[in-house]
This record gives sequence, C-alpha cells and structure tokens, in this order.
Amino acid sequence: MNRWVLLEHKLLSRNLFDTHYDFLVEDKFDCLTWKLHEIPSINKDLVQIEKQPNHRLVWLSRAEYQLSNNRGSVKRVDHGTFSYIFHNQDFKELKINLKGKLLNGLLKIDGNFCHLMKNK
Repeated sequence: MNRWVLLEHKLLSRNLFDTHYDFLVEDKFDCLTWKLHEIPSINKDLVQIEKQPNHRLVWLSRAEYQLSNNRGSVKRVDHGTFSYIFHNQDFKELKINLKGKLLNGLLKIDGNFCHLMKNK
C-alpha cells in the first residue's frame, strides 16, 4: 500500500520551539523523507524542501509522539495514499498524486522545491 504522512515537528532548543514539517512517503522498507518549513497549498508558490535520511515505517501510523531526551514532539497534520507518476533514481525529481484531506492533488518535487497542483 502506498501511504504518506505530513508531520508537524516541534524541536525544543534553548526553551524555544522550532517548527517544521516532515513529509514521508512509504517506500517498501522505510519512508522517503523531506523537511518543509511550510505546508504547500494548491496552485500557490513553490515551497522549499530538503531531502532527509529515510525514516522508519512506524511514523506513518503515529498520530502524536513525544521524542526522547526532551527533543520535542511530532503531530500528524495529514495523511493518505499516493500513486507514483514519475521519479528518478535518487528521488530528486518526483511526481505523485496525493489523496488526503489537506494535501490532495499532484505534488511535484524538483530538487529543493515542491509544488502542489490540483489534479486534472
């Protein structure tokens, strides 16, 4: 099954929270993972995205989680299923159809940017 999840990741450092989002896409034995500083919106501006090390599959099913050693927390913002349209070998270019409540459409990742478009 092709699952994905968007997690709000609050990191605690010097008693301040730094918030970003982790976008995870199921890939057989783990999840391809990207870091976003904002949530993409349909047909809006490009959003900066950074490829991260793959994450474990367990993150696809967690709604909320407190990280160990007071490192912060993770909360699911959206999730759903996807279908691949295109990806290159290193996943720097990716096109997938997302089916979720918040993210629902064609997501294009090109290097360090992504763009969410309405499905035709």
